[in-house]
Amino acid sequence: MRRSVLFQVFLLLLLSAHTYSQSNVTITGRVTDASTGEPIPFANVSVKGSLSGTTTDFEGHYQLQVKSPADSLTVTYVGYTTRSKPIALSQVKQTIDFQLSPDVFQLQEVRIYAGENPAHAIIRKVVANQKKNNTDNLDAFQYESYNKIQIDIDNISEKFRKSRAVGKITHIVEQYDQIKGEDGQTIIPIFISESVSDVYFRNNPRKKKEIIQKTKVTGVGLTDGSLVSQVVGSTFQQYNFYSNWLNLLEKDFVSPISESWKVFYEYYLADSVYNGTNWDYQIEFEPKHKQDLAFSGTMWIEGTSFALTQMDANVDKSANLNFIEKIKIQQSYELHDDDSTWLPAKTRVLIDVAEISNQSAGMLLKFYTANRNYLLHTPQPLKFYDTTIELSEEYREHDNSYWEKNRPEVLSESEKLSYALVDSIKSLPVIHTYTEVLNIAVNGYKKLDRWNIDLGPYLYLYTNNNIEGHRIRVGFRTDPGFSRKWVLNGYGAYGTRDQRFKYGGGIDYILSRKPWTVAGASYRYDLEQLGISRELLGSNYLFEAFARFGTYRRGYLQNETNLYIRREVVKGLTQQISLRQRSFDPLFPFVYRTAPDMGMDSPLRSKFEVTELTFETRLARQELFLQNDNERISMGNGNSPAFTLRYTAGIKGFLDGDFTYHKIAFNVRQSFRTGILGRTNYDLTLGYIPSTLPYPLLYTPLGNQSIFYVGSAFNLMNYFEFISDRYATLFLEHNFQGFILNRIPAIRKLKWRMLATGKVFYGGVRDSNLSLTPQVDNAGNPIETFKSFGDVPYVEVGYGIDNIFKVGRIDAIHRLTFRDSPNVSRFGVKVSFWFNL
Repeated sequence: MRRSVLFQVFLLLLLSAHTYSQSNVTITGRVTDASTGEPIPFANVSVKGSLSGTTTDFEGHYQLQVKSPADSLTVTYVGYTTRSKPIALSQVKQTIDFQLSPDVFQLQEVRIYAGENPAHAIIRKVVANQKKNNTDNLDAFQYESYNKIQIDIDNISEKFRKSRAVGKITHIVEQYDQIKGEDGQTIIPIFISESVSDVYFRNNPRKKKEIIQKTKVTGVGLTDGSLVSQVVGSTFQQYNFYSNWLNLLEKDFVSPISESWKVFYEYYLADSVYNGTNWDYQIEFEPKHKQDLAFSGTMWIEGTSFALTQMDANVDKSANLNFIEKIKIQQSYELHDDDSTWLPAKTRVLIDVAEISNQSAGMLLKFYTANRNYLLHTPQPLKFYDTTIELSEEYREHDNSYWEKNRPEVLSESEKLSYALVDSIKSLPVIHTYTEVLNIAVNGYKKLDRWNIDLGPYLYLYTNNNIEGHRIRVGFRTDPGFSRKWVLNGYGAYGTRDQRFKYGGGIDYILSRKPWTVAGASYRYDLEQLGISRELLGSNYLFEAFARFGTYRRGYLQNETNLYIRREVVKGLTQQISLRQRSFDPLFPFVYRTAPDMGMDSPLRSKFEVTELTFETRLARQELFLQNDNERISMGNGNSPAFTLRYTAGIKGFLDGDFTYHKIAFNVRQSFRTGILGRTNYDLTLGYIPSTLPYPLLYTPLGNQSIFYVGSAFNLMNYFEFISDRYATLFLEHNFQGFILNRIPAIRKLKWRMLATGKVFYGGVRDSNLSLTPQVDNAGNPIETFKSFGDVPYVEVGYGIDNIFKVGRIDAIHRLTFRDSPNVSRFGVKVSFWFNL
């Protein structure tokens, strides 16, 4: 009897042990966003009704050991709906993937009965340790960087699927439907890139350089060209939350750990998490005002150094942005070998662009960066940083084995299919047609691949004015397929009223790409107007085109020949020398005294020619340039000022020059953040002409008699209203970027942005230059003269609203001085339009 009982007990223990071993289940899986397909890091995965759980890594993966009794897994994450799925305990190893749908993020209510919010004490310590934890304050560092960019079309409605263009790629859409997952939405990839680069940084002086080793680019309407290869590198994928402001989409977003944190954010101390070496504080945050350019999300703070270890920051469609549904920035940091510095390891950015109409689709922009092999405190020689972005000689030469070795993560099935789908889409004729139309709309030129030239720009194709009548112009330029060294351009124009043929052409030769050195020559015979010269207009091609409409008040014909050479001596310092010869043939009443010492008896003349030599030096230390085949494109100078010094010498007797003269001008311009109040731009110019010259050769500020607001012009000043031989101009514009209007309940949903402007011009004309122009010509006909300054400057101030219907701006402008001059406006309202985020 006793043996029988013992045997039954032993058998029961064996069965229990067998049952226990069968209940140990290993579950792996991935948590992704159902609408974008992107992984969700830092999500909580738990066993329902148990204390067992884990969190997903930066790629959204998790692994969990489950013991019975357990029936389901639950995934939770702030900003997403909670999701549960059953566990099959009969399977020892199984995979359970989750696709979460975005939900409205909102902090839970926090009540503090005594003392301050505990999260505030932590944030205060984070801000106090900013300088110590910010990698930009290290003396030097370098690392290897892998970058991946993918652009997808999403929010594909049935109407969009049935449209003519999409109908051609229905079979491709169906392919992607097969891998989207049970809860995912269909997306169509149109661009994918990968790059591997080496990044170098030093702090004193502050320099940065990226050498792009390899790139792999495939996209609809794009090629693996040098410009695209530079853009897809690491330089444009930097997000430093230790900075007070993050510049994203050319907008300034306030960091949740900025010095102004208490003005913009609410915080909640949610939890503490073990990071492997210490405990992190988990803090949730959201903007105090939803319309502000601020983030909501979660961050993890290391409890000893108060450094960031993880960041998940979001911007939703409530923010003062146009066409943007969502922005998500996720970042993880790793502790360096010195055990004191947390360095950015992985960054993922998602930008969800909304569909413009019900018949269109939206767009997803996805950026991924992984940094490794950091080396600290090893600065390179200063000359090494002369080129900010550099492509290695063999950046296009690579194979599949190279990418398999250098990718931090293996491509998912959807990413592998994306490469094949992009190649299939871009080969379709309908896509080629749409791409060509878009290229014409953006660049203004029609490409003729057979001849390696572009026809245009179409902006100048037709104008109408009182001198030429109907003016038709046709132009061209060569593309890189024509030559990698030579760039040719030309145009011809004809006026039906004056029946004159105008023309021009130019040739540039690229002497060196490193450092950038180019020389060129051009010739131009055309109708011009005093006070609207190309020197004043700069690159405002739209205003130049519209200025050719209407009445030419002081038009003249000009022959102009120009020779120049430009070279970037060192990074940020560019020098140019040019020789220009031009003629002045007025089409309005004009004469000048050729011998001013003779007074009234001086011979009069109406035409003249000048030959001038110009030396120009430009210093912009933080300006970033990209080389786009045969041209160089400026990407801005950050928050730093740019200085330009120009000296011009007129040479009498050389190439028929009629005058000897000197001109000197200095310009400084800058755009910078003004704390919480917005962004300020200023442009200051000082000039002096110590020579005696006919007034067309003196300085004329740019006026504006159109209904459109022009940033580089005095908008209530008439064309050629003032002239000067010594002058100072100051342009100021401050954009509050919604800081004020976001706080007014009645109008904050309109997402308007308030701005203020001020423009000042002060100058004068010496008596010698005034006396050079008589009141009448030899026949007694009156001569058009000009207005000189007294001791009062010209001043206009304005205020306006930007972002009206997402594309419009209205400025109300007051003219404060010279208000009683004839035919002037004391007050005006100007409009302007552009695509605005």
